[in-house]
Amino acid sequence: MTETNAYTQSPWSLKDLFNGFDDANIDATYQQMEALITNFEAYRAELQAGIPTERFLVIIHAMETLEKLGYRLYGFAELSFAANTQDQKAQIAIARVQQFIADAENRTLFFSLWWKALDNENASRLLAASGDYRYWLEQIRNFKPYTLSEPEEKVVNIKNVTGNSALNMLYDSITNRYTFKITIAGEEKELTRGELMVLARSDDADLRAQAYQELYRVYGHDAPILGQIYQNLVRDWRNENVSLRGFKSPISVRNQVNDLPDTVIETLLDVSRKNIGIFHRYFQLKAKKLGIEKLRRYDIYAPVSKSDKRFSFQQGIDLTFEAFERFDGKFARLAKRVFDEQHVDSEVRKGKMGGAFCSTLLPELTPWVLLNYQGKADDVSTMAHELGHAIHSMMAENHSLFTQHACLPLAETASTFGEMTLTDLLLERESDPAVKQDLLFRQLDDAFATILRQVYFALFERQAHEMIVKDASVDELSEAYLANLKEEFGNAVDVSDEFKYEWVSIPHIYGTPFYVYAYAFGQLLVFALYQLYKKEGEAFKPKYMRILSAGGSIAPIALLAEAGLDVTMPEFWQGGYDVINEMVNRLEAL
Repeated sequence: MTETNAYTQSPWSLKDLFNGFDDANIDATYQQMEALITNFEAYRAELQAGIPTERFLVIIHAMETLEKLGYRLYGFAELSFAANTQDQKAQIAIARVQQFIADAENRTLFFSLWWKALDNENASRLLAASGDYRYWLEQIRNFKPYTLSEPEEKVVNIKNVTGNSALNMLYDSITNRYTFKITIAGEEKELTRGELMVLARSDDADLRAQAYQELYRVYGHDAPILGQIYQNLVRDWRNENVSLRGFKSPISVRNQVNDLPDTVIETLLDVSRKNIGIFHRYFQLKAKKLGIEKLRRYDIYAPVSKSDKRFSFQQGIDLTFEAFERFDGKFARLAKRVFDEQHVDSEVRKGKMGGAFCSTLLPELTPWVLLNYQGKADDVSTMAHELGHAIHSMMAENHSLFTQHACLPLAETASTFGEMTLTDLLLERESDPAVKQDLLFRQLDDAFATILRQVYFALFERQAHEMIVKDASVDELSEAYLANLKEEFGNAVDVSDEFKYEWVSIPHIYGTPFYVYAYAFGQLLVFALYQLYKKEGEAFKPKYMRILSAGGSIAPIALLAEAGLDVTMPEFWQGGYDVINEMVNRLEAL
């Protein structure tokens, strides 16, 4: 049994990177990188078709060493910014490292261009000797059809620093300084977005409505400027990837990065669209349980019981560790490492980035986890989710920098699986029928938020990218988003007009276009894996461990095929929705 220490909420420590912005090692690292880049440039003359495998591997090792230093600098700047988005030193540090890395990429670009252009016979020879780097090298060659000339690639790298990167940083700086005012029991309170969204799950219907109305009042007020930022990001994405590189469509870019055929994602989206009726049934059931005729969009995450059960930070940690321990002791030990190394920022602070994330920088460094913990059951689930990401990374820490990270759809596997182990533990432990019922409803709330909601974000993204190229205004995009919502909820939920501004409040569609389908992919995949776990017990674990420990060292379709899963077939995705259908049936029987 993994022993749990006493933990308190605190900011994270970044001392494993640097000791603050005044640390002399920052400038020393820049100097070291400059020297390594100069050395790397000398390899250009060696890049011939007949290069010996030993020299080829020397060059790859040199590139990895260089990139590791860049990750340290970039990670320190990004994590500092997340801890305080208003910190000007962090903003300057990000700008500096982005400019430096863009220059470094341009000076080392010749390697990937040579590798893509190399004849198949010599490429096969070198691949055979490349060991853990093989899949990464294969993926580089897969982008050959979409690669520009060296001067053009250099222009793109430079442009990105003051283009999409700058626009995303501006969006983050604007939205993370927002505060929201709401009156509770006659007292006006000023809240962060995270604190406000706790009220969206309140048992007070008026309070839920107020929370959403205030959220979209603030975002709606800035919608013209936030929408303009998005329009420019979309144009930038299309100009570079469709017009210049020749990708078939804006979403094809993400699919290629994820090494998934367009057809797989089309199948996922199509099957999801055909199954919206399952969630409509759920919303009608929830309305009945709440004693109302029909849900409003404000009521989607309303608790069905009056329970306001809270979990202290320590209780949340203990429950999460126990859930992991019950599956496998190694998972609990890895999660404990994240806390013991002070790599968790759990406080709620003004200016701190909202939401939650896990950041893996280097295989040899424990990941960092950002939480905004407030003691709700959702916060415990979020903790299990983000620690699941960290465990996934640490399970793959024996891989190279280039092969540790799983592709985005598989990156949600351990996180969502971790949540499910936690839910099972909570259901088993809970003696109050009202709380148990609430947990079952919450599980379906989460399934909706992770699957159908994300699918419709992706469908909107696809539509928005086409509308913007035809000069659609921000208002037209907002109306299209509202129509998207009304299809998503059908006649089961009333959607108020202010929700048309929801799209400008979704950071993922700004910073990582078409990322969102990864959540639906991951959740439906985990339903399949969890069913296997329930069926096979201990025999399942090696399959699951293999998926996690592989990281990004094998193509996702091939990796899942090893576990007997075929994501190319509509039946696979339908199986996930069948699990959700059974969950609704279970609730109806209560």
